[in-house]
Amino acid sequence: MTHAGVYIHIPFCRSRCSYCDFATGMYEGALAERYVAAVISEIESWREVAAPSPVDTVYFGGGTPSLLAPAQIESILTAVRSRFEIVAGAEITLEINPGDGGASAAAKQQNFSELRGLGVNRASFGAQTFDGRDLKQLGRTHSADDIPKTFQQLRDAGFANLNFDLIAGLPGQTLAGWQRNLEQALTLRPEHLSLYLLDVHEGTPLADQIRAGMRPKPDDDLAGEMYATMIEQVCAAGYEHYEISNFCRPGFASRHNTKYWADAPYYGFGNSAHSYDGHRRRWANERDTMKYLRMIEKGESPIVERTELSEADARSESIFLGLRLMRGLDLKSYQARFGMDLREQYDGELRRLMDAGLIEIGGGVLMLTSRGAVLSNEVFMALA
Repeated sequence: MTHAGVYIHIPFCRSRCSYCDFATGMYEGALAERYVAAVISEIESWREVAAPSPVDTVYFGGGTPSLLAPAQIESILTAVRSRFEIVAGAEITLEINPGDGGASAAAKQQNFSELRGLGVNRASFGAQTFDGRDLKQLGRTHSADDIPKTFQQLRDAGFANLNFDLIAGLPGQTLAGWQRNLEQALTLRPEHLSLYLLDVHEGTPLADQIRAGMRPKPDDDLAGEMYATMIEQVCAAGYEHYEISNFCRPGFASRHNTKYWADAPYYGFGNSAHSYDGHRRRWANERDTMKYLRMIEKGESPIVERTELSEADARSESIFLGLRLMRGLDLKSYQARFGMDLREQYDGELRRLMDAGLIEIGGGVLMLTSRGAVLSNEVFMALA
């Protein structure tokens, strides 16, 4: 049986990062309390899938979910457990920012210990960079010193599954600077690393700063070097490169995020949350926090977008998502699902991509090469 995941969106932050285009806003205690009540109400009244799959992952993302009190996280988890069948050993992840979790070191330690006691067994935190200057430019509220301190506090609280997010290609970042980031992360030995190339989104302060000449434009060639260095350095340290941007120590792949790439069902709650029934139906909630709250408080559904995938859309998604995983796309499974041989369907495109060294086919599996992972968007466009 395919297990589902539950995603809970918490939209609150201490400050707005210059590169962020997620549905987030400033933290206010009264608003957070109102929001938690709304999410619980949405979960308890949820009827989108008549017979939802058992759930083996719960993911609190945002935003900064660690800004909520443990008691608020507990209330949401209680609602999830009352509405869904949660299997034994479920992965329960909470995103945090270094430095968050309490006013003092003792308060932070107590906070993390309480979260661990609630069943939260995985923490993912946005280190982004170990360079203090870059942290300030990005609008981050933590210092470089907060990263190892928070890491140790989580370890002391009993967390044996930790993830770091790091961003490569920051304005003005050098290859040597990126290598230092990787070295510092690897010294701490988290179980998982999510390593992203900077994506500049229109409408963000960073995009405006680059347009105004206040920050240098991202250098695509340098970003490619950083990506290649990342693969070499992290894999040499014993990590598995299992998805384009994700690495793990053996046995610690993100079970929740893998659902997005493996066509498994997931059910999202909170503003801007997306869901998928594992077949053809996708739906999404209202993005604006205040509109979401008003809809829930009026007893209305917060869903503002529904999509029924066509056969062509389902095939395209299967290729795009399957190729994000470095294990590749199983061609027999694709043919069994869609009744088509992908090699015949895309014969010319596959030949060109193989000649360019971007993909390879072996053992009935289509997969990206290391070079193809760097240029994955070109592969996806060719097979769209």
